[in-house]
Amino acid sequence: MFLGLDVSTSIIGVSLINKTGDVLLCDHIDLRKHKNLFDKAEVVREYFGLHRYTQAAVEEVWIEQPFTFFNSGGSSAKTMALLQSFNGIVSWLVYQAYGYYPEYIGARSARKINEVNIKRGENSKQKVLEFLLDTESSFSVEYTRHGNPKPGYYDRADSLIIAKAARELWKQKNLES
Repeated sequence: MFLGLDVSTSIIGVSLINKTGDVLLCDHIDLRKHKNLFDKAEVVREYFGLHRYTQAAVEEVWIEQPFTFFNSGGSSAKTMALLQSFNGIVSWLVYQAYGYYPEYIGARSARKINEVNIKRGENSKQKVLEFLLDTESSFSVEYTRHGNPKPGYYDRADSLIIAKAARELWKQKNLES
């Protein structure tokens, strides 16, 4: 099985799919009320402990790579450094919980593998959400009273795209063998 994670310091998307592509878990960990990285890490560790049943079945863990470059209107160096630090902490927690070194994949690469086409200027988070709603029967979204996805659903979608990309890469690797 393939565990996909979309790591951020506010909400982590968590998805688990099996080798046939069935979605077994699509969830998120809300870290917004926790103020420092250590408290956030403890919440993640506790989440992995609560989902201990997945530990024997997971064969690969994939994490979305954090941005490593600047773009206008994007994250500051401080924000990027914080995200890199937290990504490292979560990577270590994954290793402790599952016994696997996580693999990393960029969001753009994962979307390309899943054939999610995003044109310049389009909202990539919204397009991924729409893609999954159109193609994945088990994926659903809760909305606010204003019609926007509730917090965590974009993260769930991103983690599912990561898990599905991991499965596709595994299939390609096994076809070559």
